[in-house]
Amino acid sequence: MEYFNAFWVGGLICLIAQVLIDKTKLTPARILVSYVIAGVVLTALGIYEPIVQYAGAGALVPLSGFGYCMAKGVVEMIQKEGPIGIIAGGMASTAAGISAAVFFGYLASLIGKSSEKE
Repeated sequence: MEYFNAFWVGGLICLIAQVLIDKTKLTPARILVSYVIAGVVLTALGIYEPIVQYAGAGALVPLSGFGYCMAKGVVEMIQKEGPIGIIAGGMASTAAGISAAVFFGYLASLIGKSSEKE
C-alpha cells in the first residue's frame, strides 16, 4: 500500500504541474520555483509533514519535497545553532540532493551531444 500511496500522491503533484504548464502562461521554471516555495510554506503551516508521512517518496521526490527538506533543515539547525541555522540548515539538509544533481547533470553533459534548437 505504501507504493500505491507514493504513486498516486506523486502523480497528483505532477498532474497539477502539467495542468499549469498546459493551461496557463506560466513558464516551467516559474512552476518549479513555485513548487519549492509551496513546499516551504506548507511545511511552515504544518501541512506537508502529514503528506510526507502518508506518501513517503511520492511527496519527497517532487520539488515540493525539496522545499520541505529545506524548511525542516532550517528549523532543526535553528534549534541547534541559533540564527546561523537560517542559512546553514537549508544547505545542510539538501546538500546531498544538490550534489547529486550537479554530478549527474555534468555526467549527462559528457555523455549527451549538445546542439542548438532550430
